Amino acid sequence: MANDCLFCKIANGDIPAEKLYEDDEVIAFRDIAPQAPLHFLVIPRKHLAGPAAIGAGDEALIGKVLRVGAELAAKNGAASFRLVANEGAEAGQTVFHFHLHVLGGRAMAWPPG
Repeated sequence: MANDCLFCKIANGDIPAEKLYEDDEVIAFRDIAPQAPLHFLVIPRKHLAGPAAIGAGDEALIGKVLRVGAELAAKNGAASFRLVANEGAEAGQTVFHFHLHVLGGRAMAWPPG
């Protein structure tokens, strides 16, 4: 855990969040500033600063993050959805703990941003 990491604090229960899922490795919770009718985040409990911090030993964990995101999207009625992971401030990353945005419930434009 990074001492000042917002998402580590949510994962540890120090900051409340509207949780959709949690287990020993992964937690999912609704985004506080949703950009779509369905918008939640899936994070590993393990602190990884972003996608570039993912190592070979983290591949199963990140696969689980993806699987949980897809399962929760379907469970919440999204027949189609977008998965977004940002790396770095210029890409839009504001919390430096790897997280997957899951967005659905509306048509998505391309290209994003």
